[in-house]
Amino acid sequence: MKNPYDVLGVSPSATEEEIKKAYRELARKYHPDNYADSPLADLAQEKMKEINEAYDTVMRERKNGRSSSYNSYTYEGGQSSDDFADIRQLIATHNYAEADMRLNSVPASARNAEWHYLKGVIFMGRGWYFEASKYFSEACRMDPSNDEYRAAMDGVRTNATSPSSDSEMCCNTCSTLLCADCLCEMCGGDLISCC
Repeated sequence: MKNPYDVLGVSPSATEEEIKKAYRELARKYHPDNYADSPLADLAQEKMKEINEAYDTVMRERKNGRSSSYNSYTYEGGQSSDDFADIRQLIATHNYAEADMRLNSVPASARNAEWHYLKGVIFMGRGWYFEASKYFSEACRMDPSNDEYRAAMDGVRTNATSPSSDSEMCCNTCSTLLCADCLCEMCGGDLISCC
């Protein structure tokens, strides 16, 4: 399980009011109703589940009077290594350039399975299935039990084998015309005179 304090974006020394405030903000941000017509609806639902579990864990821990047993790792800039919530939000709004820039600012030592997964989502959103596949594969290797990463890997394989976008169909048409032109030139003419 991820560090629940990192999921909520608060330190283990945060007050109960700070924890509640962070939870409410995340719940507003990732509520599944906000993503009803988005391809990231399932991701938002998973994130909301993760937020709820983290909040319940922290509150239960505090109620029982136990101190945190989680070690939080933060990297330069103070962002938690497990918390990529802002980047997920950027991806949900198709702001791939900003999301990619923020991911690239994460030091190599903090690039965990979630980092690789989000990098793959960005490439997938841009239609670069081969690149997406590499990052999804690494995310699955780092965290083989994560269903979200596995589903993304399966999805990229499906999309990579079926030309579904207009740009892919255009490329196929251009390739066909280029091949036809080459064949005509080999026969001593050009495409226009052959037709």
